[in-house]
Amino acid sequence: MARVLITGVAGFIGSNLADRLLGEGHNVVGLDTLVHGVPEQVPKEVELRHGDIRSKEIYPFFQGIDFVFHLAAKNCIPDCQKDPVGTADINVTGTANIFDAARRAGVKKVVYAESAAMYEKIKTMPTPEDEVMPETFYGISKLCNHLFAKAYQQFYGLKTVGLRYFNVYGPRQDYRRTIPPVASAFIIKFLKGEQPIIFGDGTKRYDFIHVDDINDFHLLCIKDSRVDNRVFNLGTGKNYSILELYDIVARIMGSNLKPVHKPAPEDGAETSLADNRRAKEMGWLPKTNLEDGLRGMVDYVKNEFKKGNIK
Repeated sequence: MARVLITGVAGFIGSNLADRLLGEGHNVVGLDTLVHGVPEQVPKEVELRHGDIRSKEIYPFFQGIDFVFHLAAKNCIPDCQKDPVGTADINVTGTANIFDAARRAGVKKVVYAESAAMYEKIKTMPTPEDEVMPETFYGISKLCNHLFAKAYQQFYGLKTVGLRYFNVYGPRQDYRRTIPPVASAFIIKFLKGEQPIIFGDGTKRYDFIHVDDINDFHLLCIKDSRVDNRVFNLGTGKNYSILELYDIVARIMGSNLKPVHKPAPEDGAETSLADNRRAKEMGWLPKTNLEDGLRGMVDYVKNEFKKGNIK
């Protein structure tokens, strides 16, 4: 079994990944500042290290590590737009620092988060070969990460895998953001008996992929060398409008509340639909039906609400 380090282990994807890796028998070291992460989400079997991805003081944590999953980032697009310098500092400088710590420690492979936000304004199904021209500071920071990964491959022989996540949802999705992810926002509004908000007319379409399907590919990255030094789109290849998502959540929760429409913010996204053929060629297939995945998410958010974690 491998010894695996996860940055951002107290976050949404990181904590779910830690559960999966532990279930497969791997040893997991978690790195997190715990500024935004939720410590209660970190499995107790994880060796939790407190540290900032921008600091060279984290380098000793990489000794003896086989694989790194780098998930820590500043990732709320409106917040990134308001703070471009902070976005570059965390997402670009922090990622370069992770790559350097990994290469110094002789890590076998770094799997790092890119983003479908790199495809902003592309209306067709983008592929990893397409030239990307992101239009938000968040998307630009992820493009910089991609270029640093290629440079570390070229100059140091570091093996990396870039994953362009589409709209990941599931238990532990971060509902604390300035603008919460849409599924979480709908569920919370229904629980409070308030009308959910839809920005724009609700016809924009997004590719929603469950965190369990994402983690299936994460595990494949450990086992399969065919992914090395490549980039993959991770989405289902099917998209839904916000209105369709709203209807599914309302049906699950048995609510007749009608949404309130507000002007759409400029988030850079025209549509979202993954060309996931390259990932499928590795033997990966998304398995989670959207309605089934949302049912599990509703159960999770309801439980958080009962605990008093959602105000």
